[in-house]
Amino acid sequence: MKKIKVLNLYAGIGGNRKLWKNVDVTAIEIDENIANIYKENFPEDEVIVGDAHQFLLEHYKEFDFIWSSPPCQTHSKLRKIGVAVGRTKPKFPNMELYEEIIFLKHHFKGKWVVENVNGYYEPLIKPRKLNRHYFWMNFDVGEIKIETTGIHARTTKSVKLEREKLQEITGFNLSNLTLLRNCVNPKLGLHIFESAYKEQKQKLLSESPTSQTSPNGDFSNEKEHNISLKESSSEDSQISSNDETSLNNNIMFNLSRSIKEK
Repeated sequence: MKKIKVLNLYAGIGGNRKLWKNVDVTAIEIDENIANIYKENFPEDEVIVGDAHQFLLEHYKEFDFIWSSPPCQTHSKLRKIGVAVGRTKPKFPNMELYEEIIFLKHHFKGKWVVENVNGYYEPLIKPRKLNRHYFWMNFDVGEIKIETTGIHARTTKSVKLEREKLQEITGFNLSNLTLLRNCVNPKLGLHIFESAYKEQKQKLLSESPTSQTSPNGDFSNEKEHNISLKESSSEDSQISSNDETSLNNNIMFNLSRSIKEK
């Protein structure tokens, strides 16, 4: 089965990518130390230390799915607060964020998503807000409730508690609290990735001669962290586990083939 080719830009430690399955990932991260942490967590991925913005321009045609998380510091509400209290100097917002949104919208033929923090200004291009993030994408994504720490670390004890809670939520055993805070929740990353191919899976399933799909089919299985297909069934009959496995494999094969033919 052909894997979905994914470009993961500004990859960080890979929170968004943690639960993805059946993927061939190329990750771009400019900080070598962070890139090494990513590589330890995902040794099967190709990790490149370099300029993600330039890599996108030169290689975007090589991928089926692109996730980009440009630097958020100049857009963050914390930046504005820091300037107001004299802790940091003001900076121009980094417009590479909007350059990538416009570029992907008009030139990339696959599925794409650009992620950033909830900014201190009205976004120049309207985003979809999920959790504490802004998202721009070319597919629909439903709502999802994501667990948060509920802790605002101000003391040594609260910092320790927040770190432990973030380690539990993200599944990363790191002591660096900043990296954990900046990490996209893996369940949110999975939810968005699954949503990108949900319509295609529904179509392939509906076209299968051995099965039908529910109009409200849900392809998320957070417990197993896999992209799965929920077939509709009647009260009087069920698809056997062997048939279901065979059907899912067939659908994913056809999905991968349709991506390749693009």
